[in-house]
Amino acid sequence: MSKTIVSPAVASEHVARERTVERQVTGMATSDGDGVRLTRVLTQDLQRRLDPYLMLDSFASDDPGDYIGGFPDHPHRGFETVTYMIAGRMRHRDSAGHEGLLQNGGVQWMTAGSGLIHSELPEQEAGRMEGFQLWLNLPAADKMTAPWYRDIQEGDIPEVAPSEGVLVRVIAGASHGVAGAVQRPITEPLYLDIAFSEAGELAQSVPEGFNGFVFVYRGVVSVGSEQVQAGKMAILANDGDGVVLRAAGVARALLVAGKPLGESIAQYGPFVMNTQAELQQAFLDYQAGRFKDVEVRKA
Repeated sequence: MSKTIVSPAVASEHVARERTVERQVTGMATSDGDGVRLTRVLTQDLQRRLDPYLMLDSFASDDPGDYIGGFPDHPHRGFETVTYMIAGRMRHRDSAGHEGLLQNGGVQWMTAGSGLIHSELPEQEAGRMEGFQLWLNLPAADKMTAPWYRDIQEGDIPEVAPSEGVLVRVIAGASHGVAGAVQRPITEPLYLDIAFSEAGELAQSVPEGFNGFVFVYRGVVSVGSEQVQAGKMAILANDGDGVVLRAAGVARALLVAGKPLGESIAQYGPFVMNTQAELQQAFLDYQAGRFKDVEVRKA
């Protein structure tokens, strides 16, 4: 797929009723992996409200001490991870021997499915490391699907310029007539990175019934009538068929939405299943070394 840039007014999104902001959330500073400092924006207590999403981590630092340890070998089962790099380089490897390099503007979309072991380690010793990791739940019927992943380089993520000073990177779903790099059935995720280079406005349809949020990571963005500062997540109320984002100057934000699964969630660390019995089995399988022998499909 080649990058797509669409001129203003080529395609439009219809929003009859703007969603409002239900509440704003401040992320929790924490560390993960081998001491990587990050901000956990979507925490476990919000999983029901933001179903099908399980977690959003934001990491950004110019200090190698905050990220150099990376994320050594660790397992996953039962969900998908979406790693989006804004700056820096991260080398990933998995238990089937695959490896790839995530760098500025690139995305790795990984389906952990029945289980795999992988690592994500910085490929730099200095400079800025910035990005996000989003966890997307899998429906019960797909929890034990074969693991899969795809590396999407910066130039393979479609972009659309719906109005002057606004650029949308369409990672998943669709925006203004442009299909994203990834499409998923059932949860139908929408994942957009929206950049304002000057004062501007973006209208984006979001199907009624979908849960969604906006995470601002540069400047200030107004969601409907409410201002959202950088570092804040605005949970969208389920009261409309779309959202309108406005900025008075340079700003960037993620817009994420999806169709809720409405299923039970049993999570402990890197395993997300539907029942405690399935969770216990995941631990037993991992301890027995069954994740190491799995075949991981690379797209």
